[in-house]
Amino acid sequence: MKNMRSLMVGATACIALASGAVSAETVKIAFIDPLSGLMGSLGANELKSWQYIADVANQQDWTGGPKLEVVGFDNNLSPQQSLTLLNEAADQGIRYIVQGNGSSVGMALEDAVSRYNERNPGKELIYLNYAAVDPAMTNAKCDYWHFAFDANSDMKMEALTTFLAKDPHVKKVYLINQDYSFGHDVSAKAQEALKRKRADIEIVGDDFHPLAKVKDFSPYASKIKASGADTVITGNWGSDLALLVKASKDAGVTANYYTYYAPTTGVPTAMGAAGAEHVKYIGYFGPNTPGNPPQAAQIFDGFKKKYNDDFYVMASYTAIAMLSQAIKQTHSADPVKVAHALEGMKTQSLNGTVEMRAADHQLQQPLVISTWVKADGKDIKYDQEGTGYGWRTDAVLPAAAASLPTTCQMKRPQ
Repeated sequence: MKNMRSLMVGATACIALASGAVSAETVKIAFIDPLSGLMGSLGANELKSWQYIADVANQQDWTGGPKLEVVGFDNNLSPQQSLTLLNEAADQGIRYIVQGNGSSVGMALEDAVSRYNERNPGKELIYLNYAAVDPAMTNAKCDYWHFAFDANSDMKMEALTTFLAKDPHVKKVYLINQDYSFGHDVSAKAQEALKRKRADIEIVGDDFHPLAKVKDFSPYASKIKASGADTVITGNWGSDLALLVKASKDAGVTANYYTYYAPTTGVPTAMGAAGAEHVKYIGYFGPNTPGNPPQAAQIFDGFKKKYNDDFYVMASYTAIAMLSQAIKQTHSADPVKVAHALEGMKTQSLNGTVEMRAADHQLQQPLVISTWVKADGKDIKYDQEGTGYGWRTDAVLPAAAASLPTTCQMKRPQ
């Protein structure tokens, strides 16, 4: 009888394999980003966003079997600590790594994942990057095991400057950015693109400041005001953007701010009414964009109800959707099979059809330019952080508007 039961179990397993059924094991995802310190509130929102979308995927069975679980690891925004946490996650059997805050951290993880996979065949890791946007990560330093779900900073600047160049009121631009690779790339790309598209625009300032260390931005705000700038371009994020906007408001700066990350935690509260019609951002999604799919509202409303917080990390939706699609398509959670399936994959996300370009693993997707305005409950249904103000979508740019050639020389495993 015992032998018969063994044969039946074996036969059942064979039938499952033959039918292409995927194991119902839980697929764990390690979220490695700051959960404490100046950037802690930002990371906490982002972690909840990933966990919420994973829950939605589980409820709706996006993977065709396995459940997804996102586990938070606090890296204190440190590349060194992130590498330690990467090893801890791998030791726990976690094969998927998520990170986004800071390209310095992102590039360290990209390299570490690649080296880990070379040393540990059969235990490969995949790095899902949702916000580290240094262009080098999908160009000179591109890697097969890294997938970028945000538009990189060059793509955003290309689209942003095309939009900005059409505004005849823009005459003097001030650049202020964080002093690391990403911030320097934002500055350099802005200067190059503006010179190419509007040579008459004067760059009246180009400042860099330490990442996540400045608590008083009033000296910078005073310089911006004294320069006579009518426009500020900044790649700042987290507390560095919130505190900059607050200091500029207090100093009476009236310039328009073009940003990448104004919708992130803390910045809406810092802007309040003073930012209305003056603060803009370029990104991959606008919560109040006409024509958003019905599931967008379901995500916003459900996230707000569960966490009393605002959902803005839409890349988490795209990444979970693509990861789930790859698992379902390959009938496997093996990173080797999933990585192969992700290459060239297209899916419907909350911002339309998106494609993971096989050449460099850089997501190609529509972008929006939005302005901070008073919410009216109709056209501007969703405000942020209870301020009564939200984002009006001024332009929806097709993926082609931001698509750039790549220098990536992808080395693929056998």
